[in-house]
Amino acid sequence: MNQPTRVLIVDDDPLVRAGLVMMLGGTDQVEVVGEASDGSEVLAAVDRHRPDVVLLDLRMPKVDGLEAMALLRTQPSPPRILVLTTFDTDDQVLRALRAGAAGFLVKDTPPSDIVRAIELVAAGESMLSPTVTRRLIERLAGEADSDARQRRAVERLASLSERDRQIAREIGAGKPNAAIAEELHLSVATIKSHVSSMLAELGFENRVQIALMVQDAERAAED
Repeated sequence: MNQPTRVLIVDDDPLVRAGLVMMLGGTDQVEVVGEASDGSEVLAAVDRHRPDVVLLDLRMPKVDGLEAMALLRTQPSPPRILVLTTFDTDDQVLRALRAGAAGFLVKDTPPSDIVRAIELVAAGESMLSPTVTRRLIERLAGEADSDARQRRAVERLASLSERDRQIAREIGAGKPNAAIAEELHLSVATIKSHVSSMLAELGFENRVQIALMVQDAERAAED
């Protein structure tokens, strides 16, 4: 039997934390190993509880989620980060994803989807709320540096092998490894190996950043 994914909940609202603990505690896939009420407590909590995934709110009074993510990135083997918040403006989404968050869900996401997102992120995949993803693509196109960023994305994508480009485009379409493996008639282990090599070659932390690169490159092709 697989071990449950160890989760640390970081949210300044005690009612939200209690609700998440109750919800996630009723599943076999997830084990809530700790809680923190502010980003300033994240490093100590991660050191104490050794979570696989940090379920992180963005808006907190002392040290917010983005600052907490920066602190976690200073650690040698930080846990994966899944942002869960009611504060879903596009700027915050982009900053969180570019800072290394592996997923982003709003707090009204159904419980089963939150559990699935935790499992995906723990497995090295990504999860974005569909409504957030649609707005994200529109937001990317309207940014002041979009032209330069799109050119860089085209260059980066072109630097990859043909197989890696195929896999990157599937990641950009939001497909998990199993679906990509089936589409390209490869094993899941092979897909994982390609993703790992792409992350190293591109200097990215996770597949969300690959997806953002693909979206930029595709936007450049449309213009």
